[in-house]
Amino acid sequence: MQKFEKSRKLDHVSYDVRGPVVEEAARMAERNIQVLKLNIGNPAPFGFSAPQEIIDDMQRMLKDGEGYSDSKGVFSARKAIMQYCQLKKIPNVGIDDIYTGNGVSEMISMSMQGLLDAGDEILIPSPDYPLWTACATLAGGTVLHYRCAEENHWFPDLDDIESKITERTKGIVVINPNNPTGVLYPKEVLQGIVDIARRHRLIIFADEIYDRLVFDGKEHIAIASLCPDLFCVNFNGLSKSHRIAGFRSGWMCLSGDKEYAKGYIEGLNMLSAMRLCANVPAQLIIQTALGGIQSADELLLPGGRLYEQREFIVDALNKIPGISAVRPDAAFYIFPKIDTERYGIHDDEQLTLDFLHEQRVLLVPGKGFHLETPDHFRIVYLPDKATLATAMEKLEAFLKHYRQR
Repeated sequence: MQKFEKSRKLDHVSYDVRGPVVEEAARMAERNIQVLKLNIGNPAPFGFSAPQEIIDDMQRMLKDGEGYSDSKGVFSARKAIMQYCQLKKIPNVGIDDIYTGNGVSEMISMSMQGLLDAGDEILIPSPDYPLWTACATLAGGTVLHYRCAEENHWFPDLDDIESKITERTKGIVVINPNNPTGVLYPKEVLQGIVDIARRHRLIIFADEIYDRLVFDGKEHIAIASLCPDLFCVNFNGLSKSHRIAGFRSGWMCLSGDKEYAKGYIEGLNMLSAMRLCANVPAQLIIQTALGGIQSADELLLPGGRLYEQREFIVDALNKIPGISAVRPDAAFYIFPKIDTERYGIHDDEQLTLDFLHEQRVLLVPGKGFHLETPDHFRIVYLPDKATLATAMEKLEAFLKHYRQR
């Protein structure tokens, strides 16, 4: 009998957010062991409901979504996205520059497949949203991770970015607001990245899906708004801001100077047509979602659920001996640091696995976000404060006796 193995293209692909620790949690669930999952940014299971207007409009329009749409998406959705780009001051985006997708994840994969050949390089932050590294690697590219400095509020290290650019570097990925750190980049940091991209004629890939989930009255600046002379690929969607991750509603739009990227755009059009179209019912509610009052706003203000949960988790983590955490500016992630000398830690994956086994709480190790040092882990603070309090009590109790061998 012929034996089938996975493709060798996958040998160097790492997507550790769904790695060994998550697999062990799944096996525990199969044995009816209850696990508190603080590992994935999925709002719905924690009581964050979609806006009722979105549900009502999808029901009304469901019949209209039975057939294929244009491969780039339905007109009403792309028009709403184009107008949103105008509000964000993202320049030179027309209807034909917009591609709807089955979530941003599909668009990330498409953007990398259309760009990279063997030997081509792309800059991606560390820590990163690991799908970026996985998709770039699967496309045949070489990923160079640039450092984001915790001592500087997790902002990108501009000198490190510059030092890693070669003649084979095609682009730079900017995740802002950032996953996993929850940090929002100020204008001066974004301008520094733009200046580097301009000097080296790089494409900027702007992952901005959390731009509507920003705390403390801070303003998200679309990086493309700072560089109309450069070619940018911008990513956004409804999964997080509108709590409809399962609907798979995301998009990608091309902005700025497209003249020197004609070949790449031709490839994107080809890839878009090959998958026929994105989920049409989910496209039909984009206009509803982007118009009118944004329902997430009240969650982000003092007294709002996300705001209060952020305040709680920051204080609770910083009270645990050997744990420190930078206050997130956006989203619903926090990326605390653990004192590796105090706890004898040399393997963060083992740390999270041991914590899972003992306390039945699932976290993601920093390794899953391509962080080289074993001193961080990510917590999703979507559960209510009572549940988060229980998780922090378990973490503190675990660390009182924990030492790695």
